[in-house]
Amino acid sequence: MKETLILALEIAGKELLKHFGTNIGFKVKESQSSIVTKADLKSDALISELIRKRFPSHNIISEESGFSDMNSKFTWVIDPLDGTSNFASAIPWFGVLIALFEDNVPVMGGAYLPVLNQMYIAEKGKGVVLNGKPFTMPENSSLKNSLISFNVDFTDNEKILNESLSIYKNLVKSARNIRCTNSLVDFLYVAEGKFGAVINLFTRVWDISALGLIIEEAGGIMKYANGDEIKFRLDSKVPEANFPVIAGCELIIAELRKDVL
Repeated sequence: MKETLILALEIAGKELLKHFGTNIGFKVKESQSSIVTKADLKSDALISELIRKRFPSHNIISEESGFSDMNSKFTWVIDPLDGTSNFASAIPWFGVLIALFEDNVPVMGGAYLPVLNQMYIAEKGKGVVLNGKPFTMPENSSLKNSLISFNVDFTDNEKILNESLSIYKNLVKSARNIRCTNSLVDFLYVAEGKFGAVINLFTRVWDISALGLIIEEAGGIMKYANGDEIKFRLDSKVPEANFPVIAGCELIIAELRKDVL
């Protein structure tokens, strides 16, 4: 299964590079900040085809093709192109995300940044590697000495919008500065210690399951933004569920919960 995970990431990444920087066009999905391109769909098809060929009895949940329930204890959760808006604008902040769940627990996760040829692989209880080399998250000293990523998508809910603006204001006053790619890059930079933390108020299961495992195996934590533990339930409703999350090292998460959120 690990070999399949790595191969799927590589195959999908190569496909995305074929289309990167071209006039690919896009279609709007749920809102103006959610789009899809033919590269998303092609990457999804390649990953799903490989998994189904090797593990036909496993479940698959994909951003682009939904939930294929085979009543297996193993489920592959796929984001074939994370950062589609960046990709469509020829900005290299995009990649592929795949997680493998056993029951409702992610046990393996991978992220691939094809432009940089950087692959992150995490196994539950076994650590995380970047291009085969183990790494851990350095302990950031404080919020005021850290870059923080804050991501929020389009919303016509005034209450949520005002809460988001309040968070941004508090971050400006509390952190060294704010950075945002609104993609897997933000979470991977947290795992490597380049960012102190990331706050993302709009994510789906395929956005965070692999990245949460990568961050945890690097020595960090990912929780709901309200501080609750994230517990996945892989059923027909999970593709529609929103996960407002916060991730980083424990000290900075505590500061964010106290001074920002």
